Amino acid sequence: MLRKRLVAAIAAALSVAAVPAAHAQTEIHWWHSMTGGLNDWVVDLANGFNASQKEYKVVPTYKGTYDESMAASIAAFRAGNAPHIQQVFEVGTATMMASKGAIVPVGKVLADAGYKFDPKAYIPAVVGYYTAPNGQMLSFPFNSSTTVLNYNKDLFRKAGLDPNKPPQTWPELALAAGKLKASGVDCPFTTSWQSWTQLESFSTWHNTLFASQSNGFGGTSARLIFNSPLHIRHIENLANMAKQGLFHYRGRGNKADAAFYSGECAMATASSSTYASIKKNAKFEFGIAPLPYYPDVPGAPQNTVIGGASLWVMSGKKPAEYKGVAAFFNYLTNAEIQSKSHQRTGYLPITLASFDLTEKSGFYKQNPGTDTAVNQMIRKTTDKSRGIRLGNMLQVRAIVNEELEQVWAGKKTPKEALDDAIKRGNEQLERFEKANKG
Repeated sequence: MLRKRLVAAIAAALSVAAVPAAHAQTEIHWWHSMTGGLNDWVVDLANGFNASQKEYKVVPTYKGTYDESMAASIAAFRAGNAPHIQQVFEVGTATMMASKGAIVPVGKVLADAGYKFDPKAYIPAVVGYYTAPNGQMLSFPFNSSTTVLNYNKDLFRKAGLDPNKPPQTWPELALAAGKLKASGVDCPFTTSWQSWTQLESFSTWHNTLFASQSNGFGGTSARLIFNSPLHIRHIENLANMAKQGLFHYRGRGNKADAAFYSGECAMATASSSTYASIKKNAKFEFGIAPLPYYPDVPGAPQNTVIGGASLWVMSGKKPAEYKGVAAFFNYLTNAEIQSKSHQRTGYLPITLASFDLTEKSGFYKQNPGTDTAVNQMIRKTTDKSRGIRLGNMLQVRAIVNEELEQVWAGKKTPKEALDDAIKRGNEQLERFEKANKG
């Protein structure tokens, strides 16, 4: 009896051993800077991909603000434990490109895994910004945005302005601001991200250079040149509006967004990604319009510049892991996935197919103005409007903020401030060029 039990136990053990072990999933680590509802969106994208197949598992991890996360990934790379995917804001593009040996071009990752990259399938200004001169895509466009004009339709009606006819030009905006102030609005116009909206996007929208060497696309010898008569004229106009109480500066970054959500400011130039937050927080009817332009400038309006961030692939990983990264990126390019993300967040759809799908769904008709950002960027770009790709751009923006704040405070003339911003900013570009020679 004992012998029979022993034989049965050995047979059972052998049968268990004969069953092949479950195939372990290859983990793909993704560091990002999305918070709140956008963090939920990132988690949902990862979960959707993980549920669509069994070979790979994408693990998203919040790593702080854009600059914090980027610094963490570079430190992790040097320590040999970088993530597979790193989200980097657009002003970090030149720095990532210069990080020799730290990244693998997305175009190569996709091609090595057998996926085709067709640049014509993407919105030109989006894919063009993250593409090298040889046509190879360097990073994967993820949460791309651009500048728009948000306006309060209720306050427009109160001021006797047509709520369905927002100002198209800067002179029209100044006139509208005057009428809004006369109707009792304390803050007719404000802006978020003043360097991005009032100098960077302003330049490309007017097909005018912000910096030499095609705004940095031509090489690290680029230097700032945003003190042209057009740039000076625009900052002078804003300074005059500030003196009259028509333009209110509310601080750096996106601090002015809250002043619009609350109904305090009637008009605001901001990121197109504010759509979801405005829809959630505003207790008034709002509209979204293109960035204003000066009608006497030849070629205006052209196209606005990209904002947001892209996904970079870090080097030093196994071939199987890169296949997982490629599969995830291929999943993200799906027109339906892109369309849903665009409608959910206000970020741009990165492919023309996802834009068409959103249009056919009736979303733009149901939510007027939500196609503004896309329409501003699907135009053909020029060497002056493709985007702005400069090293130490974070420092340059800080300098621009400091100098423009001197203008709004009445301590410097627009020309003095722009000249000083260029002098100080070019020192940062020279430093970057020296550090990345050879």
